[in-house]
Amino acid sequence: MDVCWPYFDPDYENLTERVNGPSFHVCIDNESCNECTVVKVDSVNKQGFLLQVVQALTDMNLTISKSYISSDAGWFMDVFHVRNEHGNKLKDQSVINYIQQAIYARRELHDTGMVKTPTAKAIGAEISKEHTAIELTGTDRPGLFSEISAALTDLRCNVEEAHAWSHNERLACVAYISDQSTASCIDDPHRLASIKYHLATVINATTSKNADGNQNDQKGVHMAGLPGGDGTTSNIERRLHQLMLSVRDFNEPIGSICSSSLAVSMDSMEVGTNIIVSIENCNEKGYSVVSIRSKDRQRLMFDTVCTLTDMEYIIFHASIRSHGDSAFQEYYIRHRDGYTLHTEAEKLRVIRCLKAAIERRVCEGVRLELRADNRVGLLSDITRSLREYGLAVVRADVATKGEKATNAFYVRNISGNEVDMKIVESLKKEMEPIALEVKIDLSRQRLPGRAWSSFGDMLKSQIERFSHNFISTK
Repeated sequence: MDVCWPYFDPDYENLTERVNGPSFHVCIDNESCNECTVVKVDSVNKQGFLLQVVQALTDMNLTISKSYISSDAGWFMDVFHVRNEHGNKLKDQSVINYIQQAIYARRELHDTGMVKTPTAKAIGAEISKEHTAIELTGTDRPGLFSEISAALTDLRCNVEEAHAWSHNERLACVAYISDQSTASCIDDPHRLASIKYHLATVINATTSKNADGNQNDQKGVHMAGLPGGDGTTSNIERRLHQLMLSVRDFNEPIGSICSSSLAVSMDSMEVGTNIIVSIENCNEKGYSVVSIRSKDRQRLMFDTVCTLTDMEYIIFHASIRSHGDSAFQEYYIRHRDGYTLHTEAEKLRVIRCLKAAIERRVCEGVRLELRADNRVGLLSDITRSLREYGLAVVRADVATKGEKATNAFYVRNISGNEVDMKIVESLKKEMEPIALEVKIDLSRQRLPGRAWSSFGDMLKSQIERFSHNFISTK
């Protein structure tokens, strides 16, 4: 005898568990897609957790080629399509297990309230017993990073690690320093005050005097050595984003002729050479919809999610996809107070901040990677040589491990023109036995408005190169 049973969805049991418990689940699917690995995260929604997941994937150097995000009704469901740094799906099971552990660890820290917005005191936590963390912000100029390095050497400080970004004539830098003689953390208040004063003098060398006639007000320099952060790469980069935002690098320098200055704004849309950002209101659902079109690259989603989070916007839904070298991102957001973006001024500020966040990491010029035995004053010597050859540092990543030092610099000509590779070859010969590797991004080697238009421009470049050799480092 036939028995009729009511229809039963085979995924029902799964769904009940996902909705009612456990409150957090990570699944990594390596079978359903031939080209990438799919990471699925289900969780009770908490503000800021999306950024924590993206940070965990970013710290693994994974590229997010596609993502779908939904966090309405108190539940967070996210799908990431990821590839490794070589553009392939993940095959190593130990790596897959580590990703799960990293996301679970981020969730645990988030639940206990230990993950907070990184600050000067939080950045140097993991090495606070051995090193002191410093932050520097200010108006950038050719040779400034070299001057900072020289000043730290004169102050008997070793630079154990440093990360610097330059964008729209602003500079942000996070560095870890130690005492030259003891190789330990600098915690003497008087010495810290002296270091802060001298670095502020270097950073503010071109600023005008204040009302008291004192040129150095110590702005732009912060010291830290207290616990409170996780010290990961993404945490440091998030802090660099915050520092750049604090010095308003989203505002174009007056009179600048760079790629970003080709952008125009109209009706909540900003169109640049490679970046289009627009904002519309979805009134029936109560969201503001942010759409971004740009060139695809690693860490792109991290840079945009990081900026929206730190500007106190909540992401409820999102769709991210890439095709070839192009990427499209769409975010449904509200401000933390529950309101959408109403005024054109607020929309324009968000547009410019997102555009700046995407541009900061993209550096025109040549990447130089230098490896050498670590010694006192090494960074100062390297950056001085770069300046003497007329090369300005627009981004730097400095690290030491044991007796070895690895320095990576994006450099450009002081006048902003294309780097002459003959100069780089001469530099390479002079800096022996330091191993120097040169990498060039040919797609961004020359920008509109950057070429020498006359013999006068060439002469100006040579004069600037000559004059910057005499900038005082004291």
